[in-house]
Amino acid sequence: MKVLKFGGTSVGSPERIKHVASLIMPGERNVVVLSAMSGTTNSLVEISEYLYKGNIPGAQETINALEAKYVAVISELFATDGGRLKASEALEHIFALLRSYLSEPLTEAGEKEILAQGELMSTALMQRYLEEKGVRSALLPALDYMRTLESGEPDMQHIGTRLRRMIDLAPKADIFLTQGYICRNSTGGIDNLKRGGSDYTASIIGAVLEAEEIQIWTDIDGMHNNDPRFVEGTRPVGELHFEEAAELAYFGAKILHPSCVLPAKLHNIPVRLLNTLQPEAAGTVIYNFPPDGKLKAIAAKDNITAVKIKSGRMLLAYGFLHKVFETFEYHRTSIDMMATSEVGVSVSVDDDSRLAAIVDDLKHFGTVTVERDMVIICVVGDLEWQNCSFQAKVISALDGIPLRMISYGGSNYNISVLVRSADKLRALKALSAALF
Repeated sequence: MKVLKFGGTSVGSPERIKHVASLIMPGERNVVVLSAMSGTTNSLVEISEYLYKGNIPGAQETINALEAKYVAVISELFATDGGRLKASEALEHIFALLRSYLSEPLTEAGEKEILAQGELMSTALMQRYLEEKGVRSALLPALDYMRTLESGEPDMQHIGTRLRRMIDLAPKADIFLTQGYICRNSTGGIDNLKRGGSDYTASIIGAVLEAEEIQIWTDIDGMHNNDPRFVEGTRPVGELHFEEAAELAYFGAKILHPSCVLPAKLHNIPVRLLNTLQPEAAGTVIYNFPPDGKLKAIAAKDNITAVKIKSGRMLLAYGFLHKVFETFEYHRTSIDMMATSEVGVSVSVDDDSRLAAIVDDLKHFGTVTVERDMVIICVVGDLEWQNCSFQAKVISALDGIPLRMISYGGSNYNISVLVRSADKLRALKALSAALF
C-alpha cells in the first residue's frame, strides 16, 4: 500500500480533480490524502477574521462567494444529475455549519472548525466523483483517527490503531480517501497540523501503516537544485537523503513541508515528490541512503534578521552563551544560524515579533546590533568535513558578495551563508554556475 498526497493546486479545479482521479483509479489499493482546493483555506481564514471583528456582512458575503465557487465546480465536475445532487447535499451541510457562526461570537475552537471545512469539502467532492465513475472508495474521516498529544506531537499509537481498524471495515474498497491538515487535539477538539500539514498527514499515515512509499504530488516535477523562480536552467534532484531534504525544506524549498520528513525517516519509508501535471516525470525520491559525496541543491530563506551581541566581558566568561540563548528561549524565538568569537556572538532569527524585548534583555550582557532584511542561502549535499573542496567552492563562488555570517560544521549536510536581500539573486545564480 502507498500513501498519495495531492495539494491544493492539484485539486484546484474540476479539470484538476478529474485528472487526479485518473491518477489514483488504476490498480493499486492506496490511501489518498487531499488538501483543500486552492484558495479555499484563504477564504475560510477571511471568514474567521470578519467574524472576530464582528463584521457579519463581510463574513456572509465571503461565505456566499465561496459557495458560489463550489456550485460552479459541482456543475462542471459531475456528468449526472445524481452525482451533482449527492455532492450538493454533502456541501450544503458544510455551508450550513459556516453560516451557523454568523449568529454567535467566534471562539478559537470555532475558528479551528471553520478552517477544517476546506479538506472536508475536497474529499466529499472526490468521493462522489469516484462513486459516479464506479470506483470502490471509502472515506476515512481524519477527525476519527488523527489525534495529537498534549505536546502537539501526533499520537502515533492511537492513529495507527484507529486507522487500521477503519481500513479493515472496508475490505472491498480500492481507494481510501482522507483529509490532510485536520486533526483532533488531546482534549478532543478540532485542530490542525498547521499550514502545509497535509504533507505531515501523509507522512504520519505512511509511518503507522508501514507503507511501501509516500508520494507527495504537487505542480512541480520534484525538488529542484535551485529556485526556478529566480534561476534559469534548474533541474530536479533525482535522489535526496532525508537529512538533505529536511535542510532544504527548512531553508526555503516550499515543495515539501519540513515536518513531513521525520515520521517517514524514522520508519525508513521513501518519500517521492511527483508532478500532477507531468505524472511521467521521475521526480525526486527521498530516503535513507549512504553518503554519495555530491552537492545536491541550493535554497534560500527570506526575511531574516541578524543579531550581534558583543561584550569584552565575554572573554573566558563562563555562562555567557547560556545567558544569550536563555534570552531567546524565554521569548520563545528560535535561532537559525550562529557564529561565535571570543568577544561576541551573532545569531539569525526568522521571527522578529519579540525582537524588541529580546534586544532589551540582551543589552544587559553587551552591545547589541540588529541588521534586518537578510537572507539565508544554504547549499545542501554530502558535506562531511573530510570531503575537501566543497566548502572552498561555495565561498569562492560568492566572491564579491558580502557575507554577514557563515555556518558550517553543525550539520553534515548543509553550509549556510547570510547575505543582504539585495544580494540574494546574484548569490543564487553565482552558486548555480559554480556548483552545477
